[in-house]
Amino acid sequence: MTDFVERDLSGARFRMVRLAGARFRDVDFFGARMRGVYLSDVDISGEISNLTINGVDVAPLIEAELDRRDPRRALMRPTTPEGFVTGWEVVERMWDETVDRARRLDPALLHERVDDEWSFIETLRHLVFATDCWVRRAIRGEAAPWHPLALPWDGMPQTPGVPWDRAARPSLDEVLAMRRDRMSGVRDVIASLTPESLAAHTPPAKGPGWPLENDTYPVSDCLLTVLNEEWHHRLYAERDLAVLESR
Repeated sequence: MTDFVERDLSGARFRMVRLAGARFRDVDFFGARMRGVYLSDVDISGEISNLTINGVDVAPLIEAELDRRDPRRALMRPTTPEGFVTGWEVVERMWDETVDRARRLDPALLHERVDDEWSFIETLRHLVFATDCWVRRAIRGEAAPWHPLALPWDGMPQTPGVPWDRAARPSLDEVLAMRRDRMSGVRDVIASLTPESLAAHTPPAKGPGWPLENDTYPVSDCLLTVLNEEWHHRLYAERDLAVLESR
């Protein structure tokens, strides 16, 4: 077994290579081309677009099937202020159900990772970080909004002023207090949206952090990012809670 960590293999060519049982995490496949491959019993999860298999772009088919399985998913792509209000209400209801499910477990299990994914507590900490980045820093213009227990994604370079405590083990109630505060802030921003403010751009980010200094984004993109993070991380949490319950 060979580990490739933080390596740039862009443009590499693989021929007659065996990758059976290989594991890929936080990997960039933009522009990759695969020919004559044997692909079976493979599990892929991530942001997928323009994926052509045997001449068919399967990404729209995947999106349509996911929307069919859970129609609430389409509500995570709003285009109007009213749509964002509806989408956020759905997010809050879904997370209430997931948190109730988590409370029925031994609290120690909420710090346990399943298949090397984030624990339930780490997932909630990361969502605090996402809200701090895209609502407090990007939309509200706060230079350093991060809670000390906020958790960046694993591949983010360490940045002065941005929390990076991987060893912290806060209780569920501690993390939920952070979440309630952040989710209330998102609710307030969304409630105040107008068509004009939704179409506007954020002020340039100040100081080191994420988004990067001087970056600016459409407000709609920032809020869509938050909805996307909430939706997908809840799915991951539900998946892992099912495993923990079976134990």
